[in-house]
Amino acid sequence: MQPLTILYIIIGITAVSYIFDQALEYINLKSQREEIPDEIASFYDRDKYSKSLQYHRELTRFSFITSAFSFLLSITMLLTGGFGWLDGILRNVVQNEIVLALAFFGVIMIVSDIITLPFQWHRTFVIEEKYGFNKTTVKLFIIDKLKGYILGALIGGALLSVLIYLVQVIGPDFWIWFALIACTFMLLMNMFYASVILPLFNKLTSLPEGELKSAIEAFARTVNFPLDNIFVIDGSKRSSKANAFFSGIGKKKKIVLYDTLINNHTTDELVAVLAHEVGHFKKKHIVWSYILSVVQIVFMLFVLSQMIFNENLSLALGGSQQAIHLNLIAFAILFSPVSGVTGLLMSMLSRKNEFEADAYARQTYNGNALANALKKLSVDNLSDLYPHPVYVFFHYSHPPLLKRLQAINR
Repeated sequence: MQPLTILYIIIGITAVSYIFDQALEYINLKSQREEIPDEIASFYDRDKYSKSLQYHRELTRFSFITSAFSFLLSITMLLTGGFGWLDGILRNVVQNEIVLALAFFGVIMIVSDIITLPFQWHRTFVIEEKYGFNKTTVKLFIIDKLKGYILGALIGGALLSVLIYLVQVIGPDFWIWFALIACTFMLLMNMFYASVILPLFNKLTSLPEGELKSAIEAFARTVNFPLDNIFVIDGSKRSSKANAFFSGIGKKKKIVLYDTLINNHTTDELVAVLAHEVGHFKKKHIVWSYILSVVQIVFMLFVLSQMIFNENLSLALGGSQQAIHLNLIAFAILFSPVSGVTGLLMSMLSRKNEFEADAYARQTYNGNALANALKKLSVDNLSDLYPHPVYVFFHYSHPPLLKRLQAINR
């Protein structure tokens, strides 16, 4: 396939993806309703609900602006051969292919982040601040940025270096070895994320002795759940929004509760939320998600191995010669329809898993307490109560609140 044809396909995929995503955002915006659903009416007053509607309108309109900007920037880079131009500039000063790729992606990531910084700032310090969510200080915002750069350079740089080294040394069979490395890395991240990565940004403390811990321990005994690591995370230093999650595999598993969650819910509601997280463990959702992620990675790397040495991919992006880093960008765009389908299937599985975890909490603890916890979370986070079904199908990893309440009360 000729470079110009490849470029047209890449531009077509980029444009269709952008138009499709904006259409979904538009129909979701139009699906908002003024009436408060009966299932949650006792938790929402009219002013609070109006605030929720306005919050989602503002977020959606802002996303139209940011998405249009990103789309125009991407199209400009593709039409002008910007990626190839950057490759040519860096080749004048860097000869080593690994160092060249690191410099190439480093420049793109940093420049892209700087260009979009005003949007990030507006989202955090204007929109989230306006609706009472933001707790991030300017100092914390900057520190998070710097930590993100360092972490991305260390982890991302290491993985990219290994990938390019294997491509150069092994050739087309590189995908087998890099798949082993990538899957091992994913496993380690699953096991140690809450122990190693998360503490770089947040403080985790063991749940203190008291009524809540006693109630959790009593529940854990009834379901034979090995209860070793329950932590509280200081999520309130960045946002007033609340959450809880399960992390890790085997002895490294942890249940993490946001301090904002603990502050706004009763003991019964918190135990019900924990029962939901235990349900994920009992149903082996994390293990199956990992297995399916491995399958996706292996398949993606195999397809990449069929394209990584195609010089026309580099030429399509404006390069003067084959470059692995240019081919990686071209591949990412060309493969995006496939990754979109696999992502869609994973979201469908995730929604099913959430229903199963809710059912587990209802059966082993208290369905009413879980329902009340979900209602409070929805109100406190100003969640969208009437997302369009098509938008849910393509974007939601969790079922909408009303669907979850119907299933719990069934």
